[in-house]
Amino acid sequence: MAPELSSNWKILQARLKAGSASEPASSSSASASPSAPANNKKRKSASDDQDSKPKNKRTRTSSFPKKQPTNTTSATSSTEKMGAVSSQPVTSTAPLTNQPSIQFLRQNHGISHESLSEAYNLTISPALLSSLPSHPNQGLSPTASLDRTKYLAIDCEMVGFGPGGVESSLARVSITDFHGTQIYDSYVLQREKVTDWRTAVSGIAPKHMRDARPFSEVQAEVAELLKGRIVVGHDVKHDLKCLDLDHPMKMIRDTAKFSGFKKYGNGPKPALKALAKEILGLEIQTGQHSSIEDARVAMLLFRKHKPAFDMEHANRYPEDVKTKQKPNKAGKGKKSKRK
Repeated sequence: MAPELSSNWKILQARLKAGSASEPASSSSASASPSAPANNKKRKSASDDQDSKPKNKRTRTSSFPKKQPTNTTSATSSTEKMGAVSSQPVTSTAPLTNQPSIQFLRQNHGISHESLSEAYNLTISPALLSSLPSHPNQGLSPTASLDRTKYLAIDCEMVGFGPGGVESSLARVSITDFHGTQIYDSYVLQREKVTDWRTAVSGIAPKHMRDARPFSEVQAEVAELLKGRIVVGHDVKHDLKCLDLDHPMKMIRDTAKFSGFKKYGNGPKPALKALAKEILGLEIQTGQHSSIEDARVAMLLFRKHKPAFDMEHANRYPEDVKTKQKPNKAGKGKKSKRK
């Protein structure tokens, strides 16, 4: 007896029988319905459309990164433009440093010109020395600011009187401040008959006496200017002698007596011309002397070596340094006695 088939096999056999019976009918229906290929084409076109849509999406997604180089080029061009703009000169009027206004400090805080120059290292360039304006025989400068001026430079020109013109008489006096600015300049009327004008050296001629001031007037004005101030000059004692003025020695800074300049002199003291050439690189007194120029050079020499001048002064006048120190308050600074 044959084994009984399972239910799955029975279903399969039934489907096979049904398929063999329907083969002639399907062939006839295929020949009778020409629209079937069209439907297949439609299906294919639809499938093609479906296939083409992802392709379009892929092209869009693939085209997106291609835009990045354009953006980078534009970025580089923008940075180049930014660099070009930043390289242009700045026209802003805002201050570039945090230094306070020197004029503000001087006016509102009582700080002297000299202290500001030392604090901010403001020096007179020898190249700019000749560019400073000079006004011969102007007298006291109308723009002179002396309220907080501590240092003044002085130089005088003399003419000769007496037999052979050996005796010297004041003919011109010039005063400049710490920065080389002209403070005072005047020709001086002669009280004696001049026997030697010394024009080749002094630059003084009879024509300069037309508008010269009396000696007493010049003496009083110069004495008022020098009062309480430190006088800078070269061999100052001769200038003070012809002015018939006295000034405390501790208030004088003499470039002819400064120990640091002795090596530049062939004799006991160096000449101002030699100091200007060796230290400052300046050629002065090539012809007629200018008392304004000589005063400026003396001040410039002093400023260039001011710390050494101050040290030498402190060693020479130690009592002057002690008087400047503030005394201790009563009851403070004293050591208590041990019991």
